[in-house]
Amino acid sequence: MENYSKAWTVEQPCPCPFPGLSSDTNEVRVKDGSKIRNLMRYALSCMEVKPRALEGEGGHPKSEEGGSTTEVQETPSSQAPEKMPSRQIVFTGTGKGVSKAITCVEILKRRVKGLYQQTRLLFSTVLEVWEPLEPAAGLDSLNVSRNIPAIWVLLSRDPLDASLPGYQAPGNFDALWAQAAKEDAGVAGGQRHGGRRKRGGGGGRGKGPGGPVRQTGRSREPGKGQSRGKGALAGQE
Repeated sequence: MENYSKAWTVEQPCPCPFPGLSSDTNEVRVKDGSKIRNLMRYALSCMEVKPRALEGEGGHPKSEEGGSTTEVQETPSSQAPEKMPSRQIVFTGTGKGVSKAITCVEILKRRVKGLYQQTRLLFSTVLEVWEPLEPAAGLDSLNVSRNIPAIWVLLSRDPLDASLPGYQAPGNFDALWAQAAKEDAGVAGGQRHGGRRKRGGGGGRGKGPGGPVRQTGRSREPGKGQSRGKGALAGQE
């Protein structure tokens, strides 16, 4: 393939693995370059209650005339109904976007409680077109089909079929995270306790059978100058 360069890549459409899914269900397609912040902003806007923009303001501001404040009479106005949240949402990811799609699913399950999950793992087909670097060499274009892993995750407020593979019921995530933090704290405490140095192990004092014993330093020996001085004094006597 050293004589070819990739011209373009086309991802073949994958049929939805969830039968009976409504056509108006929101789908979040997660790619390798997608930002989780933008994906979660859209997903939360679909699953949480968001009031629509008001058609008219409910009151009018006060007006000041001649140093005195006069309150203007309020006129009743109708407020637009709140936008109902979606009952279901689907996350899809292919290739390197699979792990990012799983991250988005876990974040949404922590933000919106009581979601049922259905997961499907499959392969998606990607068509790559390779063009020759030198067209005059007589080489033809190549079409390469590759199968890459893909994931589909359905989150629903309504109960799903528990007999199907990939089903996960809503759980208490707060207790799960609290238990994980407790285990991490215990492991960190054990490491700190095991790495602590014992006191009195290598100091200048030690304990003997009869009590503390002071270790003696280097014995003082008379220097050469001192020995010669004593000998000279003995000779003079």
